[in-house]
Amino acid sequence: MRIDWVQIATAFMVMFAVIDIFGSIPIILSIKSKGGRVKAWQVTLVSFLVFMAFLFLGESILKLFSVDISSFAIAGSFIIFILAMEMVLGVEFFKTETSKTASIVPIAFPLIAGAGSITTLISLRAEYNYINIFIAVVLNMVVVFLVLTLTSWFEKILGETGLMILKKFFGIILLAIAIKLFISNTGIKI
Repeated sequence: MRIDWVQIATAFMVMFAVIDIFGSIPIILSIKSKGGRVKAWQVTLVSFLVFMAFLFLGESILKLFSVDISSFAIAGSFIIFILAMEMVLGVEFFKTETSKTASIVPIAFPLIAGAGSITTLISLRAEYNYINIFIAVVLNMVVVFLVLTLTSWFEKILGETGLMILKKFFGIILLAIAIKLFISNTGIKI
């Protein structure tokens, strides 16, 4: 295993796009406004542990439940699709958890370390060295921690209109990711 900065940068950008922490800011703020407590360190740690479990044991975990990577990816695409529809249409399909566990569910899992990002992580293993993926995940967790720590600052800077635009924009990107994930794992040719 050798460190390859091109692999790290590519894996970082792919994971960054799928994790979409900036697109999650409106959801995180919504959970906070409903009384949910979001602990940045806890979200980051749980997300990191989920990613590490799937980086090193992903296929074994899926085999334990007799699920292949494509099926997991298709299921993840449905979840991402519904989250995207919530963001674009402004309707609530998922009941938001506002208890003390809001840091873990739904933020750490499935928002950050969800089916889409886990599937992407497992897919990256086919192309990149473990060490490079590991470094890319660590860098993404640093970004996640910083964004979670600064969510109130983002709220002040962007304002209500800015947050709405951000939510719609990232909703469309999530929608495109969901469709791509679905198509690439079903074998449909466009």
